[in-house]
Amino acid sequence: MQTRLLLTLATGIAVALASLASPPPPATAQAETMQLFNGKDLTNFYTWLVDHHYEDPNRVFTVVESVDGEPAIRVSGQGYGAFITKEPYENYRLSAEYRWGILTWGGRKDRSRDSGILVHCQGRDGNTGRDFNGPWMLSQECQVIEGGTGDFIPVSGTMEDGTRVSPSYTATVRADGNRLYYDPNGESRDVSGRQLWWYGRDPEWRDVIGFRGKNDVETPYPGWTKVEVICDGDSITHLVNGTVVNKVTNSSLAKGKIIFQSEGAELFYRNISITPLRR
Repeated sequence: MQTRLLLTLATGIAVALASLASPPPPATAQAETMQLFNGKDLTNFYTWLVDHHYEDPNRVFTVVESVDGEPAIRVSGQGYGAFITKEPYENYRLSAEYRWGILTWGGRKDRSRDSGILVHCQGRDGNTGRDFNGPWMLSQECQVIEGGTGDFIPVSGTMEDGTRVSPSYTATVRADGNRLYYDPNGESRDVSGRQLWWYGRDPEWRDVIGFRGKNDVETPYPGWTKVEVICDGDSITHLVNGTVVNKVTNSSLAKGKIIFQSEGAELFYRNISITPLRR
């Protein structure tokens, strides 16, 4: 009996030690993924508009019950501003789907439909204006525009003491005149304050409504396009419909809020989610 008891205890101890030595199974990506848009309202966001600031008298940002069968956030494009996450984030994969509407406004009425997703947004709201009445914040932008979705744009901002800051980054590039294109086999270059076009952007791109380049991976109007932004430490990668179209490293900004722009064109966003990266 004593021998049997000792064997049982030994076996139990061995199992316990084995369980301690083995790491627990990783949590599934689904368990970690947070739906920033809950399908009902803007709970995880607040809004900002030039002149109106935290008020939205023209209902630029609303939730639509069904667009192509699913709820979506409608951005009318009337007025420059954004809906912005209440919380800052770092080390994540952001995913969102968008489609263009039919309305365009003001100086962009006849120009290519334009918007953008800004990450690592820092400082006071509206700090893209020196008077803090600008539409956005110091950040790094994933451009959303007909023919140029996936471009990388450093967005300059103003600090509290009035200092103007231009974000910087490093990328492998191909130069064409004054333009820089992302090229994974190109020359590594440190860049400050300059736009980096996605690798296939049409060199004949024109700022006209409905423009579509010969190599565009954005879904043709009025279909839905999936955009993903992977923020891994100081690197930022842009994917459009599953294709890596741009990548930078050594970003001078590595954490902050996330902005979805209103920039003169109507569009809809759905399935906005964020997944922490395992580091």
